[in-house]
Amino acid sequence: MKRRVVAALAMLVLAKLIAVSTPFFYKAAVDALTGDTPTPAWTLGAGAVALTVVYGLARAMNVGFQQLRDVIFARVGQRALRTLASETFIHIHRLSMRYHITRKTGGLSRIIERGVKGVEFLLRFLLFSIGPLVLELLMIAIILWAVFDIWYLVVVIVTIAAYVAFTFKVTEWRVRIRKEMNDQDTDANQKAIDSLLNFETVKYFGAERREAERYDGAMRLYEAAALRTSYSLAFLNFGQSILITGGLVAVMVMAAVGVQNGTLTVGDFVMVNAYMIQITMPLNFLGTVYREIRQALVDMGEMFGLLEQPPDVKDAPDARVLSVTGGSISLRNVHFGYDAARPILQGIDLTVGPGQTVAVVGPSGSGKSTIGRLLFRFYDVQSGAVEIDGQDVRSVSQESLHAQIGVVPQDTVLFNDTIRYNIAYGRPDASHSEIEAAAKAAQIDDFIRALPDGYDTTVGERGLKLSGGEKQRVGIARTLLKNPPILLLDEATSALDSETEAEIQDALHTMSQGRSVITIAHRLSTIVGADRIVVLEAGRIVEEGTHEDLLSRNGRYASLWRRQQDEADAA
Repeated sequence: MKRRVVAALAMLVLAKLIAVSTPFFYKAAVDALTGDTPTPAWTLGAGAVALTVVYGLARAMNVGFQQLRDVIFARVGQRALRTLASETFIHIHRLSMRYHITRKTGGLSRIIERGVKGVEFLLRFLLFSIGPLVLELLMIAIILWAVFDIWYLVVVIVTIAAYVAFTFKVTEWRVRIRKEMNDQDTDANQKAIDSLLNFETVKYFGAERREAERYDGAMRLYEAAALRTSYSLAFLNFGQSILITGGLVAVMVMAAVGVQNGTLTVGDFVMVNAYMIQITMPLNFLGTVYREIRQALVDMGEMFGLLEQPPDVKDAPDARVLSVTGGSISLRNVHFGYDAARPILQGIDLTVGPGQTVAVVGPSGSGKSTIGRLLFRFYDVQSGAVEIDGQDVRSVSQESLHAQIGVVPQDTVLFNDTIRYNIAYGRPDASHSEIEAAAKAAQIDDFIRALPDGYDTTVGERGLKLSGGEKQRVGIARTLLKNPPILLLDEATSALDSETEAEIQDALHTMSQGRSVITIAHRLSTIVGADRIVVLEAGRIVEEGTHEDLLSRNGRYASLWRRQQDEADAA
């Protein structure tokens, strides 16, 4: 990559040297045609036709070296973009659950997209537009001073200074308008993605028109900002044209006076014109380049702000690999709250022995799912400790921790890919026979084989082509394929009908054999066979024991059980 950068810069310098020498051949050809001026020695006696051909060759070589420069540098630019995009993607996955539950997917994707494009623009234009422009202006300034006189240089410098000052001032104003336009674009995109992700909810409430109006309202604000951007661009272009034309006319008048006085030739007049046009062409893009650079910096700032977002949960510098021997789980005096002012768990002590199944039940908001999130280390406890086989989860690497825990959530979300891909997500290197074995254990193999494309059936975005029970079975299959020693079942059947729930309970029971299991349950009928049941209320354990023990105590668990039984009878 470094050699390519050096080679690209060499091609750039060669192209600019040829570019600034080209008007000399133009001047010599014109002087040869007029016949009033002796042919300069450096032309080696070449005639007007030969000098014209050399002029054409020089222009072609200039373009050729520029294109060669782009070809050499292309791999450097693409590698940089790929590296940056990958680092950003990896970093987003490193960010903690606290960040991801507050992010907006549509806005986030736009930030990454615009940030990467901003880096590409900056690489290309700083190296191949601003740098070459400065080099070319410097060379032309030296030639105008040396070949003509200092006043030509003064006019050019004043023109360029006025042009740059005007361009930067107006562009600063335009950048503010452009930022507003980007904000409206992000907002409109977010509304569109949010609405499409919740397609079913929109349909349930007949809210298509309402969603269209929300989207159109965002696009209306975007339209207004875009129009102001267009109007300001027209003002910028007209002002630039006035300044450049004024400088060009001033220099051409000076040259014309010189020709009339006999101090300059017609070729000199033509050469001055060629140099001024050579200056104005790249300057015409300065406003666009400056604006885009400013915008690229804004876009990059948003993306780098994302990259600088620190994860709440990080591996310790000396983090070890988690070693699971029996799979015992311990929560020791755990205190935790998503918000410091609102504690969720208040002094939880819970132990799951190797191969045991412990169910955690309680009303909504009691902290059941929070225990699972702390075990998986989506969050760190505020005090106390979560341990696996005596190892504090904060002292081991997150990668090794996640590898040892299998999770079946309440709502299994699938990738928009094949059933085979989604099951194999538990272990990407698994063979087809292993995938089928996991599907059979999850009691979904027969269903998959009945599909026209079998295991190659695409499930749709978030698995919407499958029913809730089918998605759950796929989720169970991929967790079985992962074959972890610890299982976390987070209300894995609460969203299903009773018949489907009973079928999936059989699959879950099979999967739980020989593993340490924490079952977070809403329906108490699903955890009757648990080795121990823990009842949470307001972040505290109020009861624990077997199903029969807890019923005999006639306490909180018995009350919940009777209520659910009455609801089932009423249904």
